[in-house]
Amino acid sequence: MSASLEFKAKNVEKAVELASSELNMPKKDLKYEVLSYGSSGIFGLSGAKKAKIRVQLPADSQARELKPDRTEPDPDSANIPEESKPSDSIDPAADDTVTEVNPEGPALYSFPDDPTETGRLVLQRIVEHIATDAKITMEKNSDGVFFKINGKNAGILIGKRGQTLNAIQSIVEKVVNKRNQNRIRVWVDIEGYLDARRENLENKAMRLAEKAKCLGKPISLGQMNAYDRRIVHLALQDFSDVQTRSRGEGPLRTLVIFPSKRRSSGS
Repeated sequence: MSASLEFKAKNVEKAVELASSELNMPKKDLKYEVLSYGSSGIFGLSGAKKAKIRVQLPADSQARELKPDRTEPDPDSANIPEESKPSDSIDPAADDTVTEVNPEGPALYSFPDDPTETGRLVLQRIVEHIATDAKITMEKNSDGVFFKINGKNAGILIGKRGQTLNAIQSIVEKVVNKRNQNRIRVWVDIEGYLDARRENLENKAMRLAEKAKCLGKPISLGQMNAYDRRIVHLALQDFSDVQTRSRGEGPLRTLVIFPSKRRSSGS
């Protein structure tokens, strides 16, 4: 069995280039296996991983002497003079961020101690790649944290039936709660969309509740996310002639309005 070597880089293409250079072999002659395609993490803020390949060495390989480190160097630090590189004696108290260390290389990212501020930074990165001149404000209360986005073209972040906004909110909520023992509820609002959405859902819930009452049959509102389901549940909690129930599994469940007289029949 022929010998093999592993190479790591930002992506597979870079790893192949590194192997070609280290082994002094054309890329087309390399026989390699991709062990990991790597990951950039969440917008470069967390979870970044390098790609890794395993190269099979030919029996008659004339590869030149390899360097001790077969990992692609960090381009951001390659040209920094030695005296300007960070010292191991830096006082950690001088910085209010926590740096996660990659055991296979340099630190990958920094994030604030406050998880909601980390969420704001991630949201800012998302917004910057989609909308222009959008501004984010953050408000906290006992219910959770609210991020409000306003600015030119901010409406594009909402998407069809709020699907893009739901996805953005889900990402930010996961980031906020990743290292937080006590779960924090997160809302992301764009140009007052959540208020308009709430009003429309409440009106729709009341109309369908009246219809379910008159027909004596359950009526489905279709699949809804947790935020929308909660709006409907609250809107109809004092409507004595109907009751609401969620059906299904996962984040998108079907919400059904039942006439009260049919509830006991096993609906």
